[in-house]
Amino acid sequence: MEAIIPYRAKRWTRKEYDRLIEIGFLGPEDHIELIGGALIVAEPKGTAHATAVGLVTEALRAAFGSGWIVRAQDAIAPDDESEPEPDVAVVPGTHRDYRHAHPERPALVVEVAESSLRFDRRRKGSLYARAGIADYWIVNLIDQALEVHRDPVPARSARFGWRYASVQVLRAGDAATPLAAPHARIPVADLLP
Repeated sequence: MEAIIPYRAKRWTRKEYDRLIEIGFLGPEDHIELIGGALIVAEPKGTAHATAVGLVTEALRAAFGSGWIVRAQDAIAPDDESEPEPDVAVVPGTHRDYRHAHPERPALVVEVAESSLRFDRRRKGSLYARAGIADYWIVNLIDQALEVHRDPVPARSARFGWRYASVQVLRAGDAATPLAAPHARIPVADLLP
């Protein structure tokens, strides 16, 4: 009789992941993110996705102004087992503030989603909520909407034990206001390709 060996995946730490990049095992062409200890292949980025990332980046730079950096598709470090590369993240300070470490607590994280919509809602949403990121937006290309996720709360059923208690869906005629830039009103239509 053949013995059954239980399947067990290796959990990676951010330090191990960074070392794989440092030694050249993983490169930009691999499109890999570290999410909750797992190496995940990132969604392919089509033209609508690229256009939306550019539109979101421009709109957030105008909304936040000086003293803030709007980073497009660069890593953040929310915990010791994750190094996601959100489509857009807004962080305080200057670029040199992050020369030795990725930002840990962005003021706003935005994912642009088509085929990754379920993953961005559930897995990344739970990860960002666990990290205490208060403002998480999903530019939903399928429904042509902006999903605004706020108020992180513990939730046993969520992938990483946290979820957002508030989810508001905004359409093209609506406007969104980032928590960290309460003076700004960003038309949702400006974020959609």
